[in-house]
Amino acid sequence: MTDASATAARKPGEPALAALGLAAPAPDPADASPHSFPGGGRWRTEIPSCEGPEALAVVLKESSRLDVPIHRISQGSGVWMLTDAEITEMVEATAERDIELCLFTGPRGTWDIGGSTRTDSGGAGLRARGHDAVAGCVEDAVRATELGVKCLLVADEGVLWTLHRARAAGIIPADTTLKVSALVGPVNPASFAVYERLGADSVNVPSDLTLDHLTEIRRVSAAPMDMYIEAPDDLGGYVRMYEVAELIRRGAPLYLKFGLAKAPGIYPYGHHMRELTLATAKERVRRGRLALDLLARHGADGDMAPLGSRLPGTLNRFETTS
Repeated sequence: MTDASATAARKPGEPALAALGLAAPAPDPADASPHSFPGGGRWRTEIPSCEGPEALAVVLKESSRLDVPIHRISQGSGVWMLTDAEITEMVEATAERDIELCLFTGPRGTWDIGGSTRTDSGGAGLRARGHDAVAGCVEDAVRATELGVKCLLVADEGVLWTLHRARAAGIIPADTTLKVSALVGPVNPASFAVYERLGADSVNVPSDLTLDHLTEIRRVSAAPMDMYIEAPDDLGGYVRMYEVAELIRRGAPLYLKFGLAKAPGIYPYGHHMRELTLATAKERVRRGRLALDLLARHGADGDMAPLGSRLPGTLNRFETTS
């Protein structure tokens, strides 16, 4: 990748606009995030919605072909939608490339029998309804980590806190990382800080947050932030390619998630959706290449975290003793 120190970073279109007397104001240093990932680097990459070993193989092949570095690969259908053999195959394939694998935990409200999520208000959303739903998430977490999965995706505050306590108690490995889903992502600095204290190691914020919102969050928390650079339609369909450099400047440490708009949903995945899933997996990697090319053209592709890095550094937590 281009050495950012060799090329002064610039805003999109800036030389031409400056020549026409339409130059943008210089960035305010006070807006920049002071944080980075442990070991160096201000951004990592993530390919989401990788729903099984076959889709994973497509992602890995395409990332090699297009030279797209990957720090994390995540899945959205859930641990319970994969066999032990499938999980093991995914664990082994990502371990060979030193990529973190993140699987979604357990039941969620949108698939539950509760009707409130189907009302106009959306009810309780993705959250785990009742003791049994929490138990299902914990069952998924224990099973996945026993098979070698090191990152778990959660969509409920109670599940997050329970898994953080399980991690502290040694029920799941201490180096397990917990990622908050975009489906429940916080939209203000106060709630972002609460997720960090509940045990989140990275927090997916909605892709419609403004640049100022990111700066506000960074004034209270250094927890890694995940953001779809291109969001699926059910999360708004936002495409923020030209803002990538500024999103990093404001939001670091930041996972750049390469989603896909104008594509049907694939959760929960099954082989009846095979062709669509493989095609969209391949295209997500291509979207990543487009975003990285933009960073390079603007002289802003430096400061990527080393490949293979996955831990979040020291974060603020609530006390886990009862």
